[in-house]
Amino acid sequence: MNIISDILKFKIVAIIRGVKPDHVWQIAEALYAGGIRLIEITINSPKALFVIEEISAQMEGRMLVGAGTVLDGDTARAAIAVGAKFIISPTLDPETIKMTKRYGVISIPGAFTPSEILHAHTMGADIVKVFPARIGADYIRDIRGPLPHIPLMPTGGVSLENIRDFRQAGAVAFGVGSSLVNAAHAVNDQNLSQLTQTARLFVDAISV
Repeated sequence: MNIISDILKFKIVAIIRGVKPDHVWQIAEALYAGGIRLIEITINSPKALFVIEEISAQMEGRMLVGAGTVLDGDTARAAIAVGAKFIISPTLDPETIKMTKRYGVISIPGAFTPSEILHAHTMGADIVKVFPARIGADYIRDIRGPLPHIPLMPTGGVSLENIRDFRQAGAVAFGVGSSLVNAAHAVNDQNLSQLTQTARLFVDAISV
């Protein structure tokens, strides 16, 4: 399995943050039914490492599971040890990138300014998470002018209303949080069905 190829193919990384551990598999299944193939379990979620390990096993061959909000190399190593296939950070930490490279895992650090984005790429980032992306798709387009060789993944503010704009601006992937998976919503049949429908809308939005 070529992880980077799958990320570039499926593009949408559904961010699962703050969800009760025993509900994550139901959310993952609902997302899968809607066409999502990439999920990020944030480290600041309850029992995050346990959840990453469990969901990686349950969804093996169907979804790629990564760890998010990884702030240091030790945490990256712990997440990799339980099965995380990619490591995503909100910030640019050299030790985290080094750890992902050491173990052959996909590195997606966070950066914002052109200098930070270039530095992340130079240090070995496979994709750079542009965070926060609420500034809009034009910013991605502007960054790609002088830095067209760096794959960018806007995160923080990506929604159904703007994801197509981000794609047209040149983003290679998208981190999608509460506009897709909202931890405040009850996990029941009705909301899970709605989640599947919303996931399908996101997938459809970047397929045309």
